[in-house]
Amino acid sequence: MSRKDSKGLFANVLGNSPAAPDPGRLEVKTASPHLQKVAAGMREIQERGQLADKLLKDGEHVVELYPNLILSSAISDRFEDMAHSASVAEIAESIQVRGQIVPGLVRPHPERPGYFQIVYGRRRLAAARMLNIKFRATIRDLSDEQAVIFQGEENTNRNDLSFIEKCAFALAQENAGFSRDVISASLSTGKSHISEMLRVAGTVPGEFLVRIGPAKDIGRRRWVEFAEKWLKNPDAVRCAQATLVPSLDVLPSEQRFAKVLAALDLKTGPSRSDQGTTSVVSKGITLAVLSHAKSGSTLRFEKAVPAGFVDFMASRIEALHDEYIAGLDVQKKTGD
Repeated sequence: MSRKDSKGLFANVLGNSPAAPDPGRLEVKTASPHLQKVAAGMREIQERGQLADKLLKDGEHVVELYPNLILSSAISDRFEDMAHSASVAEIAESIQVRGQIVPGLVRPHPERPGYFQIVYGRRRLAAARMLNIKFRATIRDLSDEQAVIFQGEENTNRNDLSFIEKCAFALAQENAGFSRDVISASLSTGKSHISEMLRVAGTVPGEFLVRIGPAKDIGRRRWVEFAEKWLKNPDAVRCAQATLVPSLDVLPSEQRFAKVLAALDLKTGPSRSDQGTTSVVSKGITLAVLSHAKSGSTLRFEKAVPAGFVDFMASRIEALHDEYIAGLDVQKKTGD
């Protein structure tokens, strides 16, 4: 059979229609089972090609990945405690019965070819690791800024993060060099709220926040109160260390929060009047109070001070420190 006849025959099978009469050869009324099988294979390849073109055009698709190929995100957005472990176990049980219905989101790892970085779906990924099965995920090529925004938006939409976890997430982004615009977008809130979150997370050392845990039922007002009492108590670190003993780990996070807050309330150290405080005044308005204590010095801005000014001061700290060091060097040279 000539190549031309063969091509016409395959077209006939693929199109599922009779071939046009050809006076120069015998009419083929039916295709052989072998040709039908080959044509089916060609049709499958064609459909796969069309699907691949669509996936490439859309820029994302759902795949099944080995969990060991998926590495942690650059910035953590939640505290992992006993409640987190229990949640992972529940998700694993559900996946075992129904399968992983909702895929996670990953991006190609920016520094390790062949690996991926989780954007969201970390508990589902932990459950897949627990079950030793593949993880269903959507792959998207995201920048660092896009990844952190997707990560925060997903948890915000699901009301998945507690207030203090959002505060710690905001501070981690700030320390990583992300702009306030990116931080605001990732948490779907305004810059003034971001400034407050950063103050709370920046006041209490991260190690104690992790020990207390996510405290899902503790909202903004009580955490602001916690941070204020931490600043007022010169022995705050010692109080937290003495309170957060290992035996408390079995208690709910909210109870650990309450115990540390109660410890901060105790008058265990010198009062503010004994610390040596100085008011920072401008044009008759008190902007901040500078307190000196054994545990270190604290500059606390008054509530009436705009958040923008506090942010401006924070951005100038490094330059002011450099200016101070330069002044010391000049004094040394003059003294010599």
